[in-house]
Parts: sequence; structure tokens; C-alpha cells
Amino acid sequence: MSDDNRLVASTRSEFGKGAARRARRDGQVPAVLYGHGTDPQHLNLPARDFASILRAHGTNVVINLDIDGKDQLALTKSIVVHPIRRHIEHADLLIVKKGEKVSVEVRIVVTGNAAPGALVTEETNTIKLEVDALDIPESVEVSVEGAEVGTQFLAGAVALPKGATLADDAELLLVNVVAAQAAEPAAGEETEAAAGAEA
Repeated sequence: MSDDNRLVASTRSEFGKGAARRARRDGQVPAVLYGHGTDPQHLNLPARDFASILRAHGTNVVINLDIDGKDQLALTKSIVVHPIRRHIEHADLLIVKKGEKVSVEVRIVVTGNAAPGALVTEETNTIKLEVDALDIPESVEVSVEGAEVGTQFLAGAVALPKGATLADDAELLLVNVVAAQAAEPAAGEETEAAAGAEA
């Protein structure tokens, strides 16, 4: 894991909305770290550095936290983003240990072109995997190259990254290949035809 994922976190002693607002005003993100039977730890993370890590690695990123001089690996579990201002309002982090397996939702990327006359529909855009905490894949690829109408790609049949196991239902439909609908006449053409009929 790179040093880019290192954050110096400070322990929070103030709680509530007012304290959270003050922390955000000071360029901090209020966060809670939990897991492994420990009491939840309330932290402040440097907002700019945290956002930069998420932009570079996505939300399934393991961060090396420096909490009062003590190192702790943590996986981002959930992030609350302000709907208008788009800044991070709060984060939940999960304690992880080297060699530990974690359950994460990984993005599905569809590649290739289906057979002529076929339309590819993505039924879901993530798949749940059980993977090593320090080896979380960014995405899982589903190739639809040459797939005929009626082909369905189920979670259980997708090639998973090395060391990953499926934590979703094997019958979960990821991608469906259906018949492309015949193109409907443009609205303008219909109007012209109707006008011609009336004349």
C-alpha cells in the first residue's frame, strides 16, 4: 500500500452538530472508526487529503491512519456527501488487519460489443465480493463481445479477480442482452405525414 493513502487523524472530544460544523469549517471531516470489538473512535480527518485519496482510489480504499502516533489500517465503509456543496460531511471507517478478508461492493465495467441487433442493459452496476483487505480490485469486467440476444450474464459466471470470492447471489443478473427495438419515426416525420393526410 502506498504512502499516498496515509492520513494523520486527530481524536475528537466534541460531539454533535455544532462540533461537526466547526470541524468542517476548520478543513476537517468528522469520522467514526469501529470494528474488531473495539469501542468506536471519533476522529477528525484532513478533508482535502481524504478527498484526494477517494478521488484517486475510489471509496473501497484502505487508508493508513496515524492516530496520535499509532498506525491503524481502515477501510472506508460509508461516506456522506453534501448534496449541493459536494464536500464530505461524514465518514464511517472500519478497522482492518493485514491478511483479513472484507466484504466490499465493486464496480462492474461492461466491455466489448454485442451481436448486431442486440442491446446491452446493465441490471446492476456493482457486485459484492469477499477479498483481501489490502487487495481490493477497482472493478470487475464483464465482456459482452459477440453476445447474442437472450444472453444473460449472472454473478456466478463472471471471472473474478485472483483471491476474490463471490459474496452475492450467484443467480444475480448483472447484464442482459435483449433485442434492440425498431427505431420509431421521428416526431417531425409523423407531423408531416399527418399534415399530408389532412391536405
